[in-house]
Amino acid sequence: MNNELESFINYLLNTKKYSNHTIAAYKSDIEDFIKFAGEYNGDSCKLSDLARADVLIFRSWLANRAKRGLSAKSTARALSSLRSFYKFLDYKFDIKNTSIGLISSPKIPKTLSKAISAQDVENMYNAVKELNNEPWIAARDWALIVLIFGCGLRISEALSITINDISGRPQVLKIIGKGRKERLVPVIPAVWDAIDKYLELCPYSTDGNLFKSVRGLPMSARMAEKQIEKVRNFLQLPDYVTPHALRHTFATALLADGIDLRSLQELLGHSSLSTTQLYTKVDMSQITAIYNRAHPRAKK
Repeated sequence: MNNELESFINYLLNTKKYSNHTIAAYKSDIEDFIKFAGEYNGDSCKLSDLARADVLIFRSWLANRAKRGLSAKSTARALSSLRSFYKFLDYKFDIKNTSIGLISSPKIPKTLSKAISAQDVENMYNAVKELNNEPWIAARDWALIVLIFGCGLRISEALSITINDISGRPQVLKIIGKGRKERLVPVIPAVWDAIDKYLELCPYSTDGNLFKSVRGLPMSARMAEKQIEKVRNFLQLPDYVTPHALRHTFATALLADGIDLRSLQELLGHSSLSTTQLYTKVDMSQITAIYNRAHPRAKK
């Protein structure tokens, strides 16, 4: 089983050209099913077990995920990952399973994250300094927050930026988004100020990925999420204050300023305009209030 999964991971990396973040999600989803299948059958899950898996075990797995409190969105993604793995097994190893095609994905309500107030974003600056004894780590976390908030990036996009990408402080960054799609995103001065301060303090070599872990390795998405979670808890902010909420705040601020949906779609890297159109459902009085305070730094 390990060989087949490893072969699939290599396929995602070398043929599909997926990001490390996306590949890690696929691997985690598939391993979750393999673990469940082994427990369900009372033995370790073998390749032959995957071939024989029926509708009942797939539905039991979905029910188990719901029981564990995993969201419908997370489970829909996991099911999609598993389907992709089965297609690969069919193509590469002639392992067929028709039952997986009979399983419907959980319905996901189209909802938006809530925007973060400008004051709360400003308060995060003091929080990262209080929470980190190492000044360079505080500067790193703040640079990441400002980058996501100021450019509307996904966490995976921000963490994939390299030193070469920012060489010469370009006015726009080339971002590689979902599906390896490229887009250009303007960079406001406040973002450069935060990045420059971080690079000035960072003890590791200025090559490779921009954001480093405490050991000098590329910072992972989970590590970044934990750092922002620490800030949220320190400031006693609501649970919706996440990296994605920073991106959401960027979008609502621009929408309030009158940006057209097509331009916003391009900036956010949405493949479908319908996803961007969700922002029009946000209360306009809320958006206006956010915009009046959202990017005071952009005026510097």
